[in-house]
Amino acid sequence: MTIDHIDLSRIDLNLLVALDALLAERSVTRAAARIGIGQSAMSSALARLRVLFGDELLTRAPDGMRPTPRALALSEPLRALLRQVQGLVRRDEAFDPRTVVRTFTISLPDSTEVLLATRLLAHLRREAPGISLLLRAVDRAHILEEIDADRVDLAVDLSFRGQMHHKQRLLYRDSYVCLFNAAQVGLTPPISLDDYLRFPHVLTSLRGTAHGVVDDALARLGLARTLAATSPRFVAVPFLVRAAPVLTTMHARLAHLFAETLGLTVSPAPVALDEVAVAMLWHASYDDDPAHRWLRDLLRRLADEPAVLS
Repeated sequence: MTIDHIDLSRIDLNLLVALDALLAERSVTRAAARIGIGQSAMSSALARLRVLFGDELLTRAPDGMRPTPRALALSEPLRALLRQVQGLVRRDEAFDPRTVVRTFTISLPDSTEVLLATRLLAHLRREAPGISLLLRAVDRAHILEEIDADRVDLAVDLSFRGQMHHKQRLLYRDSYVCLFNAAQVGLTPPISLDDYLRFPHVLTSLRGTAHGVVDDALARLGLARTLAATSPRFVAVPFLVRAAPVLTTMHARLAHLFAETLGLTVSPAPVALDEVAVAMLWHASYDDDPAHRWLRDLLRRLADEPAVLS
């Protein structure tokens, strides 16, 4: 398609920046703060955008402003276009992590925060002191929306089911093991299935339900375990296990780390459990962002290193 320069010259490209902010925030006030203009100026921009696209774009709703179907269709190509423009302007800038000043918002469970974010922070302070982290608990029900709204730069969790514009990269695979305080339960590894069922268990459940992958595996054998406690926090569970005659089943990397730190014992789980894949998720518009790409590569390298708590 031939570019109509005269037609394009009539369009204020700042309006597209305003539209992206409005679609991300779904609030005139928050969108104005996001790009550093006044609320009245953003209201004026929205009025001009409605004329430009011949559509209301955002309509009032009880929970804020709701995008129209036309606005939703514009969202992804608009974000990709703005990223391309930004990349074009910055093309000749050499990326140097030592001089970058930027905050990355990363959503992840507390288990991955212990395993990866500790080493990530140490590396950043040495190699990229201008990069700071805003770490948030991962909300599995809404993480794709948060990625799309640009409220999260990167998510780390079990493999995601996203759309074409959600990019993934495997960080590592992990298995399940059993963790316990040998002094409390009087067991030595490898523990038997009978012993596994004889003692009550502590379950980590991010959804708050008293059911997990172990219960599914036992049900296939016509068996069931007794739960002593359920917690939404992975990092709290080993302390519960250390204090009482209970068992827990968790990812091997985390279990070995806590066993070494807290004097606990690891045993293979006496029931067949599938491996899990831990991956990174981000919006495709960040694919060629130098700092974002550098951070992803760094996390991938750190995932191969042994986890240590000093």
